[in-house]
Amino acid sequence: MKDTSMDTIKISAKDVQVYYADNHAIKDVNVDIADKTVTAFIGPSGCGKSTFLRCLNRMNDTIDICHVEGDILIDGEDIYDRRVDPVQLRAKVGMVFQKPNPFPKSIYDNVAYGPRIHGLARAKSDLDEIVEKSLRSAAIWDEVKDRLDAPGTGLSGGQQQRLCIARAVATAPEVLLMDEPCSALDPIATAQVEELIDELRQNFAVVIVTHSMQQAARVSQKTAFFHLGNLVEYGDTNQIFTKPSDPRTESYITGRIG
Repeated sequence: MKDTSMDTIKISAKDVQVYYADNHAIKDVNVDIADKTVTAFIGPSGCGKSTFLRCLNRMNDTIDICHVEGDILIDGEDIYDRRVDPVQLRAKVGMVFQKPNPFPKSIYDNVAYGPRIHGLARAKSDLDEIVEKSLRSAAIWDEVKDRLDAPGTGLSGGQQQRLCIARAVATAPEVLLMDEPCSALDPIATAQVEELIDELRQNFAVVIVTHSMQQAARVSQKTAFFHLGNLVEYGDTNQIFTKPSDPRTESYITGRIG
């Protein structure tokens, strides 16, 4: 049976350039990212994959010397349009960072924070429901349901990262960005988060930056290979890893550049 969701384009980037002052960090990136799919960005350190990821929710706006050109559309709407409020955009495009970064608040308040500031819950019962649903979708509800008042910072690293995923999905985003979400985790916690990523793609377009090619091969359906600020190759993960069309991709995958 053909998976039609792979055909729905969620994010479309055209001729994207990113400059840090005079440094041209991202050059002419064109890519269409499918909905309900995990897309992995791979490439050597400093190749631009995290910089490009941060363009997708305008996180680069927070860096004074950073300047973005080109078009990035989500559902056909230009996210860099002057009328777009970056705060509202970031409710729609959730982000999970490399290091788990729970707020110094209770587990409950970590998850409730976004829905509260975006006015998504009218009553306490609505908020309770969102918190439970988010913790369940981050596969951590059973571990924390009896201590929702305990501080989020008291959880283990893997649990903290799943709490951050719950916090990211609580605002009902449509896209979930993950910047090396497992690099600070041990192998068991990594496996749990990878399993979770596979479940999350049923509801979101997931874009993950990873330095682990094995991880990209395990969790993604599409892979983009970045090198020196260029998007060298993009396609089905299986094809990128077994029959890459660009020699630079092959050199990276076989470990000759990295």
